[in-house]
Amino acid sequence: MVYTIGTMEQIITIIALITSIILHEMAHGYAADALGDPTARLQGRLSGNPLVHIDPLGSVIIPALLFFTNAGILFGWAKPVPYNPYNFRNQKWGEALVAAAGPATNLLLALIFSVIIRSADAIGMSASFIEISWYVVYINILLALFNMIPLPPLDGSKILMAILPFPLQQKYRQFASWIEQYGFLAMFAFIFLFLQFFSGSFFTFVGAAVELFTGIRG
Repeated sequence: MVYTIGTMEQIITIIALITSIILHEMAHGYAADALGDPTARLQGRLSGNPLVHIDPLGSVIIPALLFFTNAGILFGWAKPVPYNPYNFRNQKWGEALVAAAGPATNLLLALIFSVIIRSADAIGMSASFIEISWYVVYINILLALFNMIPLPPLDGSKILMAILPFPLQQKYRQFASWIEQYGFLAMFAFIFLFLQFFSGSFFTFVGAAVELFTGIRG
């Protein structure tokens, strides 16, 4: 979860980010439970209590360091929701459906707040609330699109795995295992390369999507 921020709206951005990430992770857990795996529910991960979702490094230390050093970039992650794919009733699409639930929830939140923005004149909404709502839309569209990038451990990798032909699926699974072996090192390398080569195009696309949803140019 990566995006550039200014200084004026940092607090609102952080609150919206944390809330959106938590709802994203809860959606994974609810989807897994609905598909037959109770792991997340039994471990208390369907709760809206942020404490059960916080990863000390990804949710506190790194965002705080970036915030207080005015790095200009803020990213973080919550503790991944556990699930056992062998419990899913649908073995072919189970993991893909669980993965898609997170970005789908972010898009739903973006849609809800977009409707609020587009109804602002009718309901007499203040300019400050419109601004806050815009940030919620922006963050949730960004989270949805970033997580749909088909590289491990992002949600898009699970969806891609399900739709690939079996021979390519096996090769991609090996690649995913290699990425997971290096854990956070691989994630930081990906973030660095992403910012170096693709951030401009990505954020342009995010901005266009936000404008499409809200009718407001960022």
